[in-house]
Amino acid sequence: MKFALQINSSPYQSNAGRTACAFIKAAVAEGHQILQVFFYHDGIYHALRYATPPDDEPSQTLQWQTLAKEHQIDLAVCISAAQRRGLLCADEAWRQGKQDHDLADGFRIAGLGQLLAATLEADRFIVWG
Repeated sequence: MKFALQINSSPYQSNAGRTACAFIKAAVAEGHQILQVFFYHDGIYHALRYATPPDDEPSQTLQWQTLAKEHQIDLAVCISAAQRRGLLCADEAWRQGKQDHDLADGFRIAGLGQLLAATLEADRFIVWG
């Protein structure tokens, strides 16, 4: 079965991201495919390059990066939600005249059209948070 997921809440607002990661690990272990994880609304905070949680908390960003690398999962971040919250990819930071970008490695900026394409290809679409 093919899954597409959407994360709407920040890693500090709810456990949705951690629960989604656990779901992905279980689904992949059962032979299912994760086509895309789309970070929307405050979910874009999972993709912050410079997020540094306290030493006694795991890094959600690092967990997503590891999961994506191990299982070739597309980590797509909504461009509109990201721009509204100040998260810029390298191209957009340059276009806006900013000195640096905030998008963590392994994540990419995407539009709602790419989310729609993933949901059409998926057998199931699950929204978290």
